[in-house]
Amino acid sequence: MISRAEQSMHKFKIDKIKSASMKITKLEVQSFEMNVYLVKLYTHDTEGFVYDASDKPMRFHNSQQIRDAFEHCEVDEAVMIHDSPYDEMIGNPNKPEPSMAMPFSMQQPY
Repeated sequence: MISRAEQSMHKFKIDKIKSASMKITKLEVQSFEMNVYLVKLYTHDTEGFVYDASDKPMRFHNSQQIRDAFEHCEVDEAVMIHDSPYDEMIGNPNKPEPSMAMPFSMQQPY
């Protein structure tokens, strides 16, 4: 059985994002080890991850790539989430608290 959350997930194609401006309610950067970032977008009625041309989740390798890809879009809120697997790697139980969301600046450097 497919959950309601899975039914509402959308694949945002990076080619379409780069070719036209879009209104983004929330841009969520999910940070992983080894400088890998995935981006999840929320619009007024849709949410989902950004996908590349080969239909795989788009992997960004630094924060500037994200700013460049979305600089022409209107972004109301941007956050970065980092969930470290450190405790699990050393044999400790997973942390019970959820990952912390920190503000992520979409402003281009000068």
